[in-house]
Amino acid sequence: MSTVLAAVCIAILVVMALALARACTAPTVYDRILGVNMFGTKTVLFIAAVGFLMGRPDFLDIAIVYALINFIGMVAVLRFFEYTAPIE
Repeated sequence: MSTVLAAVCIAILVVMALALARACTAPTVYDRILGVNMFGTKTVLFIAAVGFLMGRPDFLDIAIVYALINFIGMVAVLRFFEYTAPIE
């Protein structure tokens, strides 16, 4: 069981690297924001998987708090770019 969870953690890390690559090389600001949001979501999954792998259920509380911070941060960034977008 722990080898499967270790494989899941490695797979999540690979997806996190791909999300960072998307965030760094995306053509528009909104694509970059999407990449950062995807990275944050995968971080929540990674924290939960590591907590389950280590037998520490309190990591789920940390993952939930991180998810809330990620959501509020993304809303704030999108609001910022909504009101400072260049006029075409």
